[in-house]
Amino acid sequence: MEVTLPVRQRRGEGGKTPDAHAHSLCRIQRITRITRLLALAIKFEDMVNRGEVHDYADLARLGYVTRARLTQIMNLLLLAPDIQEALLISQKERGIPERRLRAAIREVNWVTQRVLLSELIRGAA
Repeated sequence: MEVTLPVRQRRGEGGKTPDAHAHSLCRIQRITRITRLLALAIKFEDMVNRGEVHDYADLARLGYVTRARLTQIMNLLLLAPDIQEALLISQKERGIPERRLRAAIREVNWVTQRVLLSELIRGAA
């Protein structure tokens, strides 16, 4: 005896089929390393401010990195706020490697940082 039952495919969010939803997920942009590092620096700063860790040396031990490397990551917070925002959001600035940003990080003046960043973007294009 053979039984045949009709099967209806359920629709996902917004009336899309699961296949359409999976296809739309494939188009999501990859998060770049500099974006991840800046987000990590923001998270670490928050952990220190809330007292979850005593200092950056504790963070370095917890993250199994040297204190020097942690300092490099935390120095991303010395960039002008609009540069940080651009690194987190904009596609253009995301292609810049962290090592090339270090010259801008060493610069105290935010206006000069912006000039250096625009030169880096032009050089990368």
